[in-house]
Amino acid sequence: MRILTGAPPRVVDVTRRLVVKVTCGAEEPERLSQALTVAATAVASGVEVSLWLTGEATWLGVAGRVPDLGLDHAAPLPDLVESVLAGGRTTVCTQCAARRSITTEDLARGVRVAGAATFLDEILGDDVQALVY
Repeated sequence: MRILTGAPPRVVDVTRRLVVKVTCGAEEPERLSQALTVAATAVASGVEVSLWLTGEATWLGVAGRVPDLGLDHAAPLPDLVESVLAGGRTTVCTQCAARRSITTEDLARGVRVAGAATFLDEILGDDVQALVY
């Protein structure tokens, strides 16, 4: 376990895993930013994070395609994505990638493509918390 500083201090159980599924892209900047902020904060806290990019969020898995949302009071989206890529696992939905003609060669380093069976395997594991944005 790790204690996070802040008001009030709290304990995070780093033995649990977090799966964050993002279903929106830059068309919903606040929701997108919230999802990535939670994922990046969990990575920084030592939690094992698996980020799933679906729908328009699929573009975040493509090298050089992370937009700057320009949201006041929010961390820059490229920094959040970089943090999750460095410390967690990032997956692009198979069908979503195919619908957008995104190939594995287009993806950022470390991003994989997987489908519903892999997603279900991850979220149905013991000690897993799944969030969908």
